Amino acid sequence: MSPAMSHVQLAANEASEHRPLIITLFALFVVATLFITVWAGRQTKDAADFYAGGRSFSAFQNGLAVSGDYMSAASFLGIAGAIALFGYDGFLYSIGFLVAWLVALLLVAEPLRNSGRYTMGDVLAYRMRQRPVRTAAGTSTIVVSIFYLLAQMAGAGVLVSLLLGITTDAGKILIVALVGVLMIVYVSIGGMKGTTWVQMVKAVLLIGGTILITFLVLLKFNFNISDLLGKAAENSGKGAAFLEPGLQYGATGTSKLDFISLGVALVLGTAGLPHILIRFYTVPNAKAARKSVNWAIGIIGGFYLMTIALGFGAAALISQDEIIASNPSGNTAAPLLALHLGGVDSAWGAILLATISAVAFATILAVVAGLTLASSSSFAHDIYANVIRKGQATEKEEVRAARLATIGIGAVSILLGALARDLNVAGLVALAFAVAASANLPTILYSLFWKRFTTQGALWSIYGGLIVAVGLVLFSPVVSGDPKAMFPDVDFAWFPLKNPGIISIPFGFLMGWLGTVLSKEEPDVKKFAELEVRSLTGTGAH
Repeated sequence: MSPAMSHVQLAANEASEHRPLIITLFALFVVATLFITVWAGRQTKDAADFYAGGRSFSAFQNGLAVSGDYMSAASFLGIAGAIALFGYDGFLYSIGFLVAWLVALLLVAEPLRNSGRYTMGDVLAYRMRQRPVRTAAGTSTIVVSIFYLLAQMAGAGVLVSLLLGITTDAGKILIVALVGVLMIVYVSIGGMKGTTWVQMVKAVLLIGGTILITFLVLLKFNFNISDLLGKAAENSGKGAAFLEPGLQYGATGTSKLDFISLGVALVLGTAGLPHILIRFYTVPNAKAARKSVNWAIGIIGGFYLMTIALGFGAAALISQDEIIASNPSGNTAAPLLALHLGGVDSAWGAILLATISAVAFATILAVVAGLTLASSSSFAHDIYANVIRKGQATEKEEVRAARLATIGIGAVSILLGALARDLNVAGLVALAFAVAASANLPTILYSLFWKRFTTQGALWSIYGGLIVAVGLVLFSPVVSGDPKAMFPDVDFAWFPLKNPGIISIPFGFLMGWLGTVLSKEEPDVKKFAELEVRSLTGTGAH
């Protein structure tokens, strides 16, 4: 047995020796969040409560919940793993996720809160033909949410498998299914109120856990970041190259293009993510929406700065072979770092491993609940109530449809999550960002800021961006033709990049423009003027 494998086995043994503690911590979190969910479910009286939490959350509470929604398993597990394996290039995820918030704040947070009611489709349908645009918006929301859910499910499978010593594929799939069932319970019972409270609790736990690990890593190096980076470079076996660009995205022209594509997707994707967009509806007014994004930027910014300690700390204290042996994409680097900081053969190591893993699990559950809520809300409000029932559905019927949609989306997520369990979760989230930036962002921006924009432009933009982004992903090395692909044993990949953003995002904008220019429909200038006043002032907003 190689030294790396023996260390991983040791980690699993530590977990097994202290399994009662680990299971107790997990169970405590699950029971506490289920209690919150049931309590919130009793407060959920109508559609406004289910979709928007009764618009009763303060700017700080919503900022905390937005942070909880945004700091996903990709942030905690995926980024730590990417930095631990690729150094500087892995840190690109941290920078991209953070900078993306500025785009969301400057372009969409306030106008969206002023213009809509429950979903992204509300804004798009305001000055367009309702049924086709709502169908497109609902479809896009569900597809983006499922891509994002894949990452969380993959993270859950990896994490719980490490802790419970599960090595069989069947066991890992069972864990993914368990997370899916919990997510369905959270959303269908608690709605937005329950989900928001769970996200707030999770944000506090995640920030607390990350501060603890960051402190312990820096303490190990006497708070000298230069020593930490130097040791990480030395221990990685890559030397100075570990701290320079190009280790993952610099060897060839294709990988450099992949780097640009990933950067564009990360920076533009947040402003099109449906589960983030619906969070702006939970506050009473636009001012609170803006302030909540400011709070979120502060909390998220602090967290992403600390990912330097998580990733480079793992690279400095754990061998590359051990990280890869535990999970080929590095998704277990953060829990392994906790184990090493506490002592691999000590009770403290096991306690730290259990605590950080429980926090990561909390992260996954909270984010999957937010994603499922976004997609089920969009199905119920946009597709069921306004397209199928043509606006004749009662609020009770709408909420029931949302709960049924939650079960369907949960089932699809479990199935796909089982297939994606060995992919890097940060990479999977970057795909969701690319799809959101290709299909949703062009349509939102054109709707809010371009007077001539028409229904045909909106449909071409959403479907064009969506089809190209998803199509290129299907024929990329993420799905086949690569040892770490979803289907490693077959190869039908003809698109060389792992992220389609560099092509699909401009294509989404182009199709929106082309569809509008070629449209015979006269834009509703009066409606645009009303929307402009609403988006800028909040007059007439719900």
